[in-house]
Amino acid sequence: MGAGPGDPNLLTLRAAELLAKADAVVLGEAPHDSPPSQCREGVEVVEGGFASVVKRAKRGQLVVRLCEGDPMLFSSITEEVAACTAAEVDFEIVPGVPPATAVLTYAGIPPAVGVPEFRIVDAAQDQDWAAHAACRGTLVIYHGIGDAVAIGKALIAGGKPDTTPVAVSSGGTTTEQYTVVSSLGRLQADLKHAGFTEPALIVVGEAVGMRDKLSWFETKPLFGWRVLVPRTKEQSRSLSEQLIAYGAVPEEVPTISVEPPRTPQQMDRAIKGLVTGRYEWVAFTSANAVKAVREKFEEYGLDARAFAGLKVAAVGDATARALVEFGVKPDLLPSGEQSSEGLVAEWPPYDSMLDPINRVLLPRADISTDTLVAGLTELGWECDDVTAYRTVRAAPPPAPIREAIKGGGFDAVLFTSSSTVRNLVGIAGKPHNVTVIAVIGPQTAKTAEEFGLRVDVMADKPSASALAAAVAEYGAKQRQAALAAGDTPRRPSQNRRGARRRVR
Repeated sequence: MGAGPGDPNLLTLRAAELLAKADAVVLGEAPHDSPPSQCREGVEVVEGGFASVVKRAKRGQLVVRLCEGDPMLFSSITEEVAACTAAEVDFEIVPGVPPATAVLTYAGIPPAVGVPEFRIVDAAQDQDWAAHAACRGTLVIYHGIGDAVAIGKALIAGGKPDTTPVAVSSGGTTTEQYTVVSSLGRLQADLKHAGFTEPALIVVGEAVGMRDKLSWFETKPLFGWRVLVPRTKEQSRSLSEQLIAYGAVPEEVPTISVEPPRTPQQMDRAIKGLVTGRYEWVAFTSANAVKAVREKFEEYGLDARAFAGLKVAAVGDATARALVEFGVKPDLLPSGEQSSEGLVAEWPPYDSMLDPINRVLLPRADISTDTLVAGLTELGWECDDVTAYRTVRAAPPPAPIREAIKGGGFDAVLFTSSSTVRNLVGIAGKPHNVTVIAVIGPQTAKTAEEFGLRVDVMADKPSASALAAAVAEYGAKQRQAALAAGDTPRRPSQNRRGARRRVR
């Protein structure tokens, strides 16, 4: 099976289908250090040569052998296929996306647009470079990074002009992708400090000149940024997906653990009151509160129909989405600031003529502030402020994460609440001063500054999505400023002392 060039999203549908069914997977030389995410849980990683693969297949197991790129392109699988045939084991060869096209596309180099020829060669085999110098289009060279300078000289000796554009790209289609643009005559000087290793591709031809116009991957606003997301894993999923779209590498570090209340009787009485008509409104101030109520409902055999006749409020978009997934459409959602203050600003005052019941249920965390209760009380409502869940500090992350936080290994950290600031510093220490500190709002900024952190980015509205967008805008501005000054754009972590410097 072709594993593609590196980006797991480039696996074919057939590959993903078979991986989901596989009993065992052989990583081989594929660009994966662990089984792809499409594998089912508990899949066995096979080691010990292809003989063990054949034995498993003979026992009726479905075994997947991953190959880098496309298994039929510069990959030696003939011996493995012969072994299957000799053992009378059925096999299938699944094509993969080849680096020759995918890496070029991710580098902004059109493989074969406006040229009469597209030639792919393997430098690991004997090559007639004089013949390849006559290529009238794009020449792509596999396995040649160690001899790149010698290959360049051989192509010039074969008649290729020394001004011919050349691009060298490593880590293709991943957030480690790094591309240097040069010419045959300058290749030695431009690669001197680049530090390229395999897998890498050398691209020769005029198509390289299109990179300035077509580069889309390496120019993403947060390309290659390692971003710390200190939240509970359930909450960070959508935020991480958004960061990935901006080119970042999010790393989720739970700082808060959500647990049931120590005494469940209060929630039990609240659910009973909700069903028996004790409340006019239920106000949810977090997705965790929705989850806590939903779990209680399931415990009692209830579902969203129990909200019939009730008015439901949500403090923000994330909470509203959690309610909709539960089957409940909120009646009230702040149109402005998504906070307790924003909710109170739009909450209707109690009117004895219109509202038969004056009581509001607030299922919340044990550390919630009294802002919402005070505001609703002033509007004439009576509030049952119920502890639906507890938030406790999570266990410290592994030592490498702690070292990266304190040593400047992260490019940015996104704080979505004051508690994430306090808890992250408590379990892992303060982020390094080169790390970009991004906060969701003024209160979180104040807490960060109290801990001696410099706030670089603040969301224009208190939502995780707005926070990610603000960091992306910050990254884009930093990149544009570097380019305007004639410098190479650098990630924040590359500015710390001792960080590896690359020269383009």
